[in-house]
Amino acid sequence: MTKPAISRELLEILACPVCKRAVKLKGKELVCVGCGRRYPIVKNIPQMLPDELR
Repeated sequence: MTKPAISRELLEILACPVCKRAVKLKGKELVCVGCGRRYPIVKNIPQMLPDELR
């Protein structure tokens, strides 16, 4: 069994920086349940910058 990219506790408090909705873990990225934006997880750190700042 592989270790998740981030902890469940962290996932529960994270929100999309654009629409403020919850995010779900899909592979090695977070996906917003509201707007569908995708945020990569690099070295176990979510990179949750809005599109214009990436």
